[in-house]
Parts: sequence; C-alpha cells; structure tokens
Amino acid sequence: MKGITEAEFAQAVDSRSDKPIYSIMRSSRIGIAGLGGLGSNIAAALARSGVGHLILADFDTVELSNINRQLYTLNHIGQKKAEALPMILHEINPFCEITSLPLRVTADNCRELFADCDIIIEAFDAPEQKAMLVNTVLEQMPEKNLISGSGMAGFGNANAITTRFITEKLTLCGDGKTDVVDGVGLTASRVMVCAGHMAVRAVEIILQKGRKTS
Repeated sequence: MKGITEAEFAQAVDSRSDKPIYSIMRSSRIGIAGLGGLGSNIAAALARSGVGHLILADFDTVELSNINRQLYTLNHIGQKKAEALPMILHEINPFCEITSLPLRVTADNCRELFADCDIIIEAFDAPEQKAMLVNTVLEQMPEKNLISGSGMAGFGNANAITTRFITEKLTLCGDGKTDVVDGVGLTASRVMVCAGHMAVRAVEIILQKGRKTS
C-alpha cells in the first residue's frame, strides 16, 4: 500500500457514485461460504465497493486447476484459500476487516460462524453443499439475507445468467441449470458474470438498508 489513507480511499469510492456510499458500505458485514470461483471474485468486488467486514470460510487449498476461474495466481498454489484470499483483498482495500476461517462450513457451525453477518453468500461448488447452506440458513436464520448461485458452467450465452428473487430474503443468481456434471466446464467469464450478479445484489441490499436508516 502506497500510504493511502482511509479518507482518500473513501473519497475514491464515493467519486464513482452519484451519492456517497462508503460510510454505508463500511458498516456492513458479509459472510461468504466458499472461496472458489464465485466466492473469491465476489469478495474482490465487495472489497472494491468498500464493504467494512468480510467473514470468509473455506477449508480448501489453492490448486492449479483453480487458476482458470478463481482470483488466485500461480504463487498461491498450495496455500489455504482462507489464507491467500485475505492477502489479495488487503492489496485491494486495506481498510476492509477480514475474519478468515480455514474450516468446513456445516449445518452444525453455520449459525455460529455467520451470526453477526448482515448478508450470507453461498458460493460452494458442490450441489449438496449449496443445499446444506441454503436449507440451514432458511431454517436456523430466517431473518438473514441469503444470496446463492446456481448454474454458471459452460461457454454459452452470459445473458442467461440472471438474478431471481425467490423470497424476500433469498436471492438466486445463475442460469439455474448448467453444471459441470453435464459435460460442460467452468470458465472464468461465466463464473465471473454470476459472481458479479451476486455481488451486485449484496451491494443493493446494503445500500437499500443503509439509506432507509440514515
């Protein structure tokens, strides 16, 4: 970091908005479960937007096969994602507080891990993990805003990836159907489009809530 102050960072964020947003973004706490293609790119987008606190959870390690769609570089191979990602994010926004959790998120610990979050983002790869987190949050923390991703594999039309409001608290982003089990791979472009939808929704929720209470 080249001697940038938080006031300078805030001014830079606000200079790209029609209304000041940094103070609202700074007060937010967002949990991200899964730090792969979705989670790592969502985290970067939120850090750039000025989110004040990210709770990042993933037990996995960076592998060479991750580089085609995840935020990591070759230098991060072999590192825990929950250790590598905070270092990357610090280079983007050193004023974002990060709680890093190198562990597996389960139905038993989910509530404890994300209890203080305004928004919980499901960013897992495996369908069973996705279902576990969504069901756990809906059952144990129905008051939380939950954003989930479903269907971002392949090379097809990026416009098929959409944001759907399932309930007042649950948002689902993706095309809802494509998956690697269908013989189509994961690519940076489509994964990042879906991650963008999820990050946009998180920012929207934060700003809507912040402007109502300000």
